[in-house]
Amino acid sequence: MDPISANDFMARLNSGEQLNVLDVREEIEYLTYNIGGKNIPVSKLSSQLDELGYNKTDELIVICTMGKRSETARILLNENGYVNARNLSGGLIAIQKDQQ
Repeated sequence: MDPISANDFMARLNSGEQLNVLDVREEIEYLTYNIGGKNIPVSKLSSQLDELGYNKTDELIVICTMGKRSETARILLNENGYVNARNLSGGLIAIQKDQQ
C-alpha cells in the first residue's frame, strides 16, 4: 500500500474522518506529543498483534517521528495479513513542518 503524505493525512483528520492510527513510537515519546491513535512501540508490535483490534482489511495508518519505524511496522503488519497498512511519509516531523 502506498504511503500517505502529511498533507493528505491532516486534511482527512481535520475533515473529521475517523482514521485508524497506530503510533509505533516509545510510550514516553507518545506521552510527550501525539495526535491520537493507539500506541504500541514497534519493538513490542510483533508480540501484541492480537491486541490491535483492527480488521486486517481496514486502512491502518502507521506513524512515528520520521517515518522509519512506522515503515518497519507497516512491513510487519503486511506480513501478518494487514493488507491496507500505510506509512505516514515523513512522520510527525512532516506534519509539524506543514503546520508552520
